[in-house]
Amino acid sequence: MRIYVDFDDVLCETARGLAALAQELFGRVVPFEQIQAFDLHVAFNLNHDQYEALMARAHAPDFLLALPALPDGVACLQAWLKQGHEVVVVTGRPAFTHAASREWLQREGLGAVPVVYVDKYNRNYPVSPEAPPCLSLAAVLRQHFDLVIDDSPVALDALQTRPAGRTIVFDRPWNRMYDCSRERLQRCHGWREVSQALPSS
Repeated sequence: MRIYVDFDDVLCETARGLAALAQELFGRVVPFEQIQAFDLHVAFNLNHDQYEALMARAHAPDFLLALPALPDGVACLQAWLKQGHEVVVVTGRPAFTHAASREWLQREGLGAVPVVYVDKYNRNYPVSPEAPPCLSLAAVLRQHFDLVIDDSPVALDALQTRPAGRTIVFDRPWNRMYDCSRERLQRCHGWREVSQALPSS
């Protein structure tokens, strides 16, 4: 099986780190469970300049490398790799974060997993000549994945347009209202549930 795994808030605890940054930089106190919007302008009540400052800090290598892995996620991916599945990390991070992203995966024992950078949200990040290419969302949707795991309502809507394959909504506060009753769609509360959704071969 070919498996798409999102990076932030699926493999690692990004939103908790962003909440701490928003408090440090702007005095915004928003507990994790109260992050009701995927859009950080809304989630932390930020203006344009504040949002840009937050994202610049959030894409710094030291911030990304300090993000803890979600419980059981690394072990689940390692088990899938041993079973012969193809795992691909598909992320909306800008491609200039590649060195830190690869270092994080290597440190967690996932150095063999490729990373694909996708402009999921039309953010038009600057392009670095040293960075890998950033694909359009349409280009990724043309690829075949038997299983996709994501937390973003915007990305999930796009992924549901695929003609085949299952989609897992990785439960986070900002997607609690997402309709999971549609065909080939399943909500999982953590990696233990995700591992049960793909039986061992």
